[in-house]
Amino acid sequence: MADGPGSSFGQPAYGGAGWSPRVAAHRDEIGALWGACGIDSEWRRLTRVALRRPGEELLMQEGSARDLLFSGRLDLSRAQAEHDAMAALYRREGVEVIEIAPSPAAMPNQMFCADLFAMTPEGAIIARPASTVRAGEEVEVAVGLAAARVPVLRTLTGQATFEGADLIWLDARTAALGLGLRTNRAALALIAETLAACGVEVLPFDMPFGTMHLMGMVRVLEADLAICWPRRTPHELVMALRERGHDVAFLPDETIGEAESSKGFNFVTLGPRRILMPGPNPACRAFYESLGIECIEAEMSELGLANGAVGCLTGIVAREMGA
Repeated sequence: MADGPGSSFGQPAYGGAGWSPRVAAHRDEIGALWGACGIDSEWRRLTRVALRRPGEELLMQEGSARDLLFSGRLDLSRAQAEHDAMAALYRREGVEVIEIAPSPAAMPNQMFCADLFAMTPEGAIIARPASTVRAGEEVEVAVGLAAARVPVLRTLTGQATFEGADLIWLDARTAALGLGLRTNRAALALIAETLAACGVEVLPFDMPFGTMHLMGMVRVLEADLAICWPRRTPHELVMALRERGHDVAFLPDETIGEAESSKGFNFVTLGPRRILMPGPNPACRAFYESLGIECIEAEMSELGLANGAVGCLTGIVAREMGA
């Protein structure tokens, strides 16, 4: 029996002639419907980052610097000048900077964007910081990423705690997750599930007591080169890097003190064997250059008092992707 006048059957909205099915995968729509985002390495050319300029939250500090997880009080004007110079260096390198807008609820550690999300090949995982001092910082960065049209694949929930600096890419199909002070086992299942949907395996590694993030133990400079912190990096993680074709270099003894005090290991890889590092760190720089690494320095003497530097301040949003 034919449908009468006004029947919805056969109209495009109900699957009739003119219906246009959506067949593209989500990943294919990034950069078109969604903003540019996605990584599958630690070393391919960096194209987009998220930064949060330190603001008046540093003037509203209460209690001791240790209470804020800092090693000393920061001077706001000097901290802002260093942060502005770092952002300018990124832009000079052709890296787009997403500026995370401040909120009235901002807290002193809010500038450390690397801790507040982790990027996957298809969007962001929003972190859940482990300390009450930092609880809620993830909200501001989630709003900023959404405003930049970056898809959020997951927000950590339940009893999970996770900070983005505990996730490191070993290759395009494998990510390492550091379990310890900042990221717990409740987070492992959630992150593994999300990355599995992107075709990525997560390898967990227990970190030594007294360490902060996995990013502070291993940095990847190219498909065949990683640098690790001696006597701190888990044995099985070094083996996993070597199995995936990385030559693993270790910070020599003469750089350890400098890396500890001046955050010389807290750098960002701009592209193959090319880094933006905190300066001045002459011993670390000389070691990196001995490995054929081009070094660009950003002054971090003031921001370093907050126990972070270039790597912690920079949320990685997009790199060139592998084939």
